[in-house]
Amino acid sequence: MAKTVSLEAQLRQHTGTKAASAVRRQGRVPAVVYGHQEQPVAVSLDAHDFNEGLHHGMRLMDLSIDGKSEKAIIKELQYDYLGREVIHADLMRVDVTEIITVTVPLELKGTPKGAQEGGVLTAHTNRLEVQCLAINIPEMIVVSVKELDVDQAIHAGEVQLPEGVTLVTPAEVLVASCSVLQEIKTTEQVEAETPAVPEVITEKKPEEGAEAEEKK
Repeated sequence: MAKTVSLEAQLRQHTGTKAASAVRRQGRVPAVVYGHQEQPVAVSLDAHDFNEGLHHGMRLMDLSIDGKSEKAIIKELQYDYLGREVIHADLMRVDVTEIITVTVPLELKGTPKGAQEGGVLTAHTNRLEVQCLAINIPEMIVVSVKELDVDQAIHAGEVQLPEGVTLVTPAEVLVASCSVLQEIKTTEQVEAETPAVPEVITEKKPEEGAEAEEKK
């Protein structure tokens, strides 16, 4: 079930780059709340509380906006150039009784059986798109790779999802695979392993020699 956090959102009177920078200097995160056929609302959230919620896997929020309570989920986050601090958030209003489409992170767990034969695990994606009730958003989808042998793979359609959660990502999308890495050889190694081909010198035909003498 989705983790819920309660946050007080303050209305923003001004928008734009300069106004957003001023909000961040006050220790708040600029955000926009939209959806449910209502007008988008520009708000700001306490940066510490918001980041703490993210750190603990927050997916669903109880927002208090100008005395009105609304539930919302995070649709998109914008980070600074270092990829550390959230500088803007897009929040979508939801109803706890509606089915929504969300992206959920994946966690590969275990050591592949093929590792004993030199196999190396490769993760091809780190998230899946699913549909579920807003209150049932999984914090994480765990995928066991213990039974994965060399030259075997797990596709999205083979991932076991929590009850009430259905897959939106195409079933054929590759999630993880186990394979033996091919050794990259240097030019010297390739030449050393290539058998030498003896040079073949053909004898000059007698008639060719006679013609040459006549031309002198």
